[in-house]
Amino acid sequence: MKHTPFTDTHISLGAKMHEFAGYNMPIEYSGIIDEHQTVVNSVGVFDVSHMGEFWVKGPKAVEFLQKVTSNDITNLQLGKAQYTCFVNENGGIVDDFIVYYYEPEKYLMVVNAANIEKDWKWCNKWNTMGAELENASSHTAQLAVQGPNALATLQKLTDTDLSAIPFYGFSTSKFAGVEKVIISNTGYTGAGGFELYFYPEDGMKIWNAVFEAGEEYGIKPIGLGARDTLRLEMGYCLYGNDLDDTTTPLQAGLGWITKFTDNKPFIGRDVLEKEKSEGVSRKLCCFELIDKGIPRQGYEIVSVSGDVIGNVTSGTMSPMLKKGIGMGYVKPEFAKAGNEIFIKVRNRNLKAFVVKPPFRK
Repeated sequence: MKHTPFTDTHISLGAKMHEFAGYNMPIEYSGIIDEHQTVVNSVGVFDVSHMGEFWVKGPKAVEFLQKVTSNDITNLQLGKAQYTCFVNENGGIVDDFIVYYYEPEKYLMVVNAANIEKDWKWCNKWNTMGAELENASSHTAQLAVQGPNALATLQKLTDTDLSAIPFYGFSTSKFAGVEKVIISNTGYTGAGGFELYFYPEDGMKIWNAVFEAGEEYGIKPIGLGARDTLRLEMGYCLYGNDLDDTTTPLQAGLGWITKFTDNKPFIGRDVLEKEKSEGVSRKLCCFELIDKGIPRQGYEIVSVSGDVIGNVTSGTMSPMLKKGIGMGYVKPEFAKAGNEIFIKVRNRNLKAFVVKPPFRK
């Protein structure tokens, strides 16, 4: 298994380790519920160094990004980031990711860990215009410092005014004595905070500085288990669960990152335009269980009359709401908030209601 700069530290702290995307990653330390609540109420640190990073450079960078991404890169301002996805020829999602407009003719794509090799091949396949591509995944490390006390913690370590960095904005600054750290006002927890990008050799210096700065706030290391429950409480999609090569952005409720402007000849556009015109065959929805139980990926979703109308893609017991919550694809007529549906759990149909995300307000 691959290691991050922090793997030995995770093990020494007693983390429960498991393979994820080829890496030996921490799943939990003090327990998923405790870690989840730490992030919601104070501040926690995630090792997300397993994520992939690709640089797109040169005079053909914009042309390349307009072709391979669903969102309109020309709307992106310098120093800002954009959520987007790769779409295949059939309209399915190859991956969802973030693009950073780093400097003129230079962009950074941050892709999902499990899709690094797949995405890299995809980018090279469609780079017919000759943009300069660099896979920097192996020499880029990343920490996500999340929670309401993240800003106060990190502000101790940089002269950059972090409160001036807007949501989905970033700054390349000196941080904890380390030059050229990307400090990004992004994250996948819904609790606020920042993501830090740096060279692996600076990893432990930054880790130690962050934990010393956050000590007064009860800062803790957080595993991938709580990362999953946090994103689910916000209704955020996870690739491999809620998104894959067969689900389209329109089915997943990602029409807002799918732009059909004149300057967007992106891959799969014709299929998605047809789907938008004719209507989707299924739609991703969020639901809360009324009956006691925990929805799991793959469970059937049924109607009041017992007909199968879809499947659960993500589900858990919400640490904050103390009830079962989940996401799943259903026939479009059942996806409206307030609709009564049932989740089939061990041959029992548990009542649930479709709700608008986020679950955690």
